[in-house]
Amino acid sequence: MRNVFLLIGLYSLVCQVSAQSLNLLQSGRGTSIRALSVVDDSVAWVSGSKGWVGHTTDRGKTWQWQQLEAYTALDFRDIEAFSAQRAVIVSAGTPAIVLLTTDGGKTWKETYHNDAPEIFLDGMDFWDGNRGIIYGDPIANRMQLLETRDGGEHWTSITDNLKEPLREGEASFAASGTAIRTVKGGHVWIVTGGTASRLFYSADYGQHWTVTPCSLTQGKSSTGGFSVLFADARNGVVAGGDYAADTVRTDNFRLTRDGGKTWHKPTIAPLGFRSGVERIAKNTLLATGTSGTDISHDGGKRWQRLAADGFHVVRRSKQGSWVLLAGGGGRIAEFVPAK
Repeated sequence: MRNVFLLIGLYSLVCQVSAQSLNLLQSGRGTSIRALSVVDDSVAWVSGSKGWVGHTTDRGKTWQWQQLEAYTALDFRDIEAFSAQRAVIVSAGTPAIVLLTTDGGKTWKETYHNDAPEIFLDGMDFWDGNRGIIYGDPIANRMQLLETRDGGEHWTSITDNLKEPLREGEASFAASGTAIRTVKGGHVWIVTGGTASRLFYSADYGQHWTVTPCSLTQGKSSTGGFSVLFADARNGVVAGGDYAADTVRTDNFRLTRDGGKTWHKPTIAPLGFRSGVERIAKNTLLATGTSGTDISHDGGKRWQRLAADGFHVVRRSKQGSWVLLAGGGGRIAEFVPAK
């Protein structure tokens, strides 16, 4: 009888997964998209390589694209959108550029510029419409940190707040804009990779930090943490692996219930390297990477293949339930839940 119930449960789970799908909305544009921000169930923004930015105001039916003429050599790897009119984008590499629009992309204002040859910004997140944080790879073993308190109009270095130096060969990945995450009240997490993978945490808007080791695969420049997601100060997950061996699922996902002091392996891991993880319902997570997209219905303990199509980033609406994924070749897809 126990086996019968087990088979029934497995059959139900397979049916549930098979009823869910990804619907491709855009493809073919000559940009690799790693930056995605979904404002609500109608408005979303993306940015990517070669200075491209796009946004929709009608739930993906149409997209307005622009290649920013003065920035065609830049790769805008993170974006934070607040409305159909206002968004902030940040570039990876040198020079480091932050741009702000308040008129739906008609004009862009450069609010940060750094020509230092060592500068490489990795990601950005905001606690609210005013307060945000950017982080970047280390210079002289110091993780670079910037803050804004006026919605991206001005940026100030807070690098000196983080006393812990990064180890030789430790850095972060500008792969999806989700290696940094904020939660209301001043909480922020950053996950690193390379020769070491660690979790950097602040509970006071980046003023003070604690650092704990992360047991994801590490030791090479292509390994470590690529995406972090916390529901609160204690319960979180990290995703990553080795992008140079993107079908390997060893040590590519971890869960914590004590803020990263200890990490637990999933019962069934995602099916390869994953650069983005997102909670799309209370216990449902999506993870995506170059080798495919997976889904978990138990908070990340067990994963199943959702689609062979791989993307760089997955994000859920801040004010709704719309879930988008974006990746190479200008591809943007939406998650279609089971009916």
